[in-house]
Amino acid sequence: MTRIARSLLILLAACALNEAGCAQELPLQQIKLPPGFEIAVYAAVPNARSLALGDAGTVFVGTQREGRVFAIVPRADGAPEVLTIAQGLNSPNGVAFRAGSLYVAEISRILRFDAIEANLRNPPKPVVVTDRFPREGHHGWKYIAFGPDGWLYVPVGAPCNVCEPDPDRYALISRIHPDGSGYEVFARGVRNTVGFDWDPVTHELWFNDHGRDMMGDDLPSCELNHAPKGGMHFGFPYCHQGDTPDPEFGNKRPCAEFTPPALKQGGHVAPDGLKFYTGTMFPPEYRGRIFIAQHGSWNRSKKSGYRVITVALKDNKVEKWDVFAQGWMENERAWGRPVDLLVLRDGSLLVSDDYANVVYRITYHGSP
Repeated sequence: MTRIARSLLILLAACALNEAGCAQELPLQQIKLPPGFEIAVYAAVPNARSLALGDAGTVFVGTQREGRVFAIVPRADGAPEVLTIAQGLNSPNGVAFRAGSLYVAEISRILRFDAIEANLRNPPKPVVVTDRFPREGHHGWKYIAFGPDGWLYVPVGAPCNVCEPDPDRYALISRIHPDGSGYEVFARGVRNTVGFDWDPVTHELWFNDHGRDMMGDDLPSCELNHAPKGGMHFGFPYCHQGDTPDPEFGNKRPCAEFTPPALKQGGHVAPDGLKFYTGTMFPPEYRGRIFIAQHGSWNRSKKSGYRVITVALKDNKVEKWDVFAQGWMENERAWGRPVDLLVLRDGSLLVSDDYANVVYRITYHGSP
């Protein structure tokens, strides 16, 4: 083990014991960004995953393993304050904000905390919006977001690595009204998405999907998909990456029946957060691009992912993609894993990290 790797392990152990004191010691100088960009720790948050922005600038943070939901409250005179607003929940990964209320996705339920920003220090008891979703934990944690149509989009992952589950219950993206009514399946054949967003111009859905495991280092690729309308099928479990039949289920339905991915992101990179950049702080070439947080592989012989990429679109097609931020992994040892992204009103970009237990802020200050 190298000296740097050993020091990182010691550091991460210390972080687990002292959440508030570890953020300043992370080796952020290892993160490579384009010229003019800088990264800093915005707040220390245990198991920080999904992010949502409130009307007053509060950043809400969901977790997968902590059972807690946090609020990062900006302060004009110093570092933001981190508050716990819910605890004892079942993998409250997904958070979404609408009309003053915070929506939180557990494994099988959607909860709603009303007037939350006015009651951060004394949060209200949540309202159960719906408890209709499956209870399986395998791919059961959820990313949620409100679409431009006003519906709350809620994915349900496959309860397995690969299987042929009920297509009306699993491996899909559903949507419901804010009050929990009107359940619809919007897209099928989606193994496990934990990140999606809508093009701010066309209002069409783009989403990540994790490829299945146990087909080798490079197969199948994780996907970036485009769903301009409801009712589309993206292949799981019959076809992977648009052109590779599944060894077990591929003989049941051909790949030609399904919508291929807009971009193959690579084997096992585990793309999580996805956001269109809608700010004005970054240079003009970044406006309208898709930013994707690749959480990183777990069962590849040589690790992949552990970075943030950008994707440029032209006429609803992927024109090119580039690595935007990398350096969370050194010599096959990771000290951080990007999860979700959030564009703040000043145009800066937040990146959550559930391994280093922080939320970063990326800013642009011009060419050096």
